[in-house]
Amino acid sequence: MRIFASTSSLLATGLLACSLTGCVVAPPRAQVQPQPVVVAPAQRIEFGRVANMELLQTQERPQTSGAGAVIGGIAGAVLGHQIGGGSGRSAATVLGAFGGAIAGNSIEGNQQPAQVHASYRVTVQAEDGSYRYFSVATPTDLRVGDRVRMAGGQLYRY
Repeated sequence: MRIFASTSSLLATGLLACSLTGCVVAPPRAQVQPQPVVVAPAQRIEFGRVANMELLQTQERPQTSGAGAVIGGIAGAVLGHQIGGGSGRSAATVLGAFGGAIAGNSIEGNQQPAQVHASYRVTVQAEDGSYRYFSVATPTDLRVGDRVRMAGGQLYRY
Protein backbone atom coordinates (compact mmCIF):
# COMPACT_ATOMS: atom_id res chain seq x y z
CA MET A 1 0.00 0.00 0.00
CA ARG A 2 2.77 2.27 0.87
CA ILE A 3 4.49 1.86 -2.48
CA PHE A 4 1.26 2.63 -4.25
CA ALA A 5 0.78 5.90 -2.30
CA SER A 6 4.30 7.16 -2.99
CA THR A 7 4.14 6.11 -6.64
CA SER A 8 0.79 7.80 -7.13
CA SER A 9 2.00 11.02 -5.49
CA LEU A 10 5.14 10.96 -7.61
CA LEU A 11 3.05 10.41 -10.74
CA ALA A 12 0.63 13.21 -9.76
CA THR A 13 3.54 15.59 -9.17
CA GLY A 14 5.03 14.77 -12.55
CA LEU A 15 1.69 15.29 -14.34
CA LEU A 16 1.21 18.58 -12.55
CA ALA A 17 4.68 19.77 -13.54
CA CYS A 18 4.11 18.79 -17.18
CA SER A 19 0.75 20.52 -17.29
CA LEU A 20 2.20 23.74 -15.80
CA THR A 21 4.90 23.95 -18.47
CA GLY A 22 2.15 24.42 -21.01
CA CYS A 23 1.11 27.60 -19.17
CA VAL A 24 4.50 29.21 -19.55
CA VAL A 25 4.42 31.95 -22.15
CA ALA A 26 7.63 32.57 -24.03
CA PRO A 27 8.82 36.14 -23.76
CA PRO A 28 8.18 38.14 -26.90
CA ARG A 29 11.14 38.70 -29.13
CA ALA A 30 12.59 42.13 -28.80
CA GLN A 31 11.50 44.08 -31.79
CA VAL A 32 13.83 46.81 -32.85
CA GLN A 33 11.86 49.91 -33.66
CA PRO A 34 13.57 52.22 -36.11
CA GLN A 35 14.53 55.40 -34.33
CA PRO A 36 13.63 58.64 -36.07
CA VAL A 37 16.58 60.64 -37.24
CA VAL A 38 16.62 64.04 -35.57
CA VAL A 39 18.33 66.70 -37.59
CA ALA A 40 19.33 69.79 -35.67
CA PRO A 41 17.93 72.93 -37.21
CA ALA A 42 20.47 75.00 -39.06
CA GLN A 43 21.95 77.66 -36.87
CA ARG A 44 20.60 81.05 -37.78
CA ILE A 45 23.41 83.43 -38.64
CA GLU A 46 22.79 87.15 -38.84
CA PHE A 47 25.04 90.08 -39.54
CA GLY A 48 24.95 93.60 -38.19
CA ARG A 49 26.93 96.52 -36.83
CA VAL A 50 27.77 97.46 -33.26
CA ALA A 51 25.51 100.42 -32.45
CA ASN A 52 26.39 101.01 -28.80
CA MET A 53 28.51 99.66 -25.97
CA GLU A 54 27.91 100.51 -22.35
CA LEU A 55 29.55 99.48 -19.10
CA LEU A 56 27.19 97.93 -16.56
CA GLN A 57 28.26 97.73 -12.94
CA THR A 58 26.27 95.74 -10.42
CA GLN A 59 26.86 95.63 -6.70
CA GLU A 60 26.30 92.46 -4.77
CA ARG A 61 26.06 92.36 -1.01
CA PRO A 62 28.40 89.76 0.47
CA GLN A 63 27.07 86.65 2.18
CA THR A 64 26.88 86.87 5.95
CA SER A 65 28.05 84.02 8.18
CA GLY A 66 25.06 84.21 10.54
CA ALA A 67 27.18 85.07 13.57
CA GLY A 68 25.78 88.60 13.63
CA ALA A 69 22.23 87.25 13.61
CA VAL A 70 22.96 84.86 16.47
CA ILE A 71 24.68 87.47 18.62
CA GLY A 72 21.97 90.05 17.84
CA GLY A 73 19.24 87.51 18.63
CA ILE A 74 20.76 86.68 22.01
CA ALA A 75 21.22 90.36 22.89
CA GLY A 76 17.65 91.17 21.79
CA ALA A 77 16.22 88.29 23.82
CA VAL A 78 18.07 89.43 26.95
CA LEU A 79 16.85 93.00 26.52
CA GLY A 80 13.30 91.85 25.74
CA HIS A 81 13.24 89.64 28.84
CA GLN A 82 13.80 92.74 31.00
CA ILE A 83 10.48 94.21 29.86
CA GLY A 84 7.08 93.36 31.34
CA GLY A 85 5.97 90.36 33.34
CA GLY A 86 4.10 87.06 32.83
CA SER A 87 3.05 86.31 29.28
CA GLY A 88 4.01 89.83 28.21
CA ARG A 89 7.59 89.08 29.22
CA SER A 90 7.61 85.98 26.98
CA ALA A 91 6.28 87.95 24.03
CA ALA A 92 8.84 90.70 24.59
CA THR A 93 11.63 88.09 24.74
CA VAL A 94 10.55 86.54 21.42
CA LEU A 95 10.14 89.91 19.71
CA GLY A 96 13.48 91.11 21.09
CA ALA A 97 15.23 87.97 19.79
CA PHE A 98 13.66 88.40 16.35
CA GLY A 99 14.47 92.10 16.09
CA GLY A 100 18.00 91.57 17.41
CA ALA A 101 18.68 88.84 14.86
CA ILE A 102 17.60 91.08 12.00
CA ALA A 103 19.66 94.00 13.28
CA GLY A 104 22.73 91.81 13.94
CA ASN A 105 22.61 90.31 10.44
CA SER A 106 22.31 93.78 8.89
CA ILE A 107 25.24 95.11 10.91
CA GLU A 108 27.40 92.14 9.91
CA GLY A 109 26.53 92.66 6.23
CA ASN A 110 27.44 96.35 6.39
CA GLN A 111 30.88 95.57 7.82
CA GLN A 112 32.00 93.90 4.57
CA PRO A 113 32.41 95.87 1.33
CA ALA A 114 30.00 95.17 -1.51
CA GLN A 115 31.38 93.27 -4.50
CA VAL A 116 31.22 95.15 -7.79
CA HIS A 117 30.80 93.16 -11.02
CA ALA A 118 31.43 94.83 -14.37
CA SER A 119 30.07 93.67 -17.71
CA TYR A 120 29.31 95.29 -21.05
CA ARG A 121 26.02 95.46 -22.89
CA VAL A 122 26.64 95.53 -26.62
CA THR A 123 23.80 96.76 -28.82
CA VAL A 124 23.90 95.46 -32.39
CA GLN A 125 21.74 96.73 -35.22
CA ALA A 126 21.01 93.79 -37.51
CA GLU A 127 20.85 94.15 -41.29
CA ASP A 128 17.04 94.05 -41.14
CA GLY A 129 17.06 97.15 -38.87
CA SER A 130 16.17 95.36 -35.63
CA TYR A 131 18.32 95.60 -32.51
CA ARG A 132 19.89 92.73 -30.55
CA TYR A 133 21.47 93.03 -27.13
CA PHE A 134 24.42 90.98 -25.89
CA SER A 135 25.99 90.90 -22.45
CA VAL A 136 29.74 90.23 -22.54
CA ALA A 137 32.30 90.11 -19.73
CA THR A 138 34.98 91.92 -21.75
CA PRO A 139 34.46 93.73 -25.04
CA THR A 140 37.72 92.32 -26.50
CA ASP A 141 38.41 94.29 -29.66
CA LEU A 142 34.84 95.38 -30.47
CA ARG A 143 34.22 99.04 -31.28
CA VAL A 144 31.11 100.98 -32.23
CA GLY A 145 30.62 100.65 -35.99
CA ASP A 146 32.33 97.21 -36.30
CA ARG A 147 30.63 94.63 -38.48
CA VAL A 148 29.69 91.52 -36.45
CA ARG A 149 28.22 88.07 -36.95
CA MET A 150 25.52 86.80 -34.56
CA ALA A 151 25.12 83.04 -34.27
CA GLY A 152 23.84 80.84 -31.44
CA GLY A 153 23.47 83.72 -29.01
CA GLN A 154 27.13 84.65 -29.46
CA LEU A 155 28.70 87.70 -31.00
CA TYR A 156 31.70 87.45 -33.34
CA ARG A 157 33.73 90.16 -35.05
CA TYR A 158 33.37 89.83 -38.82
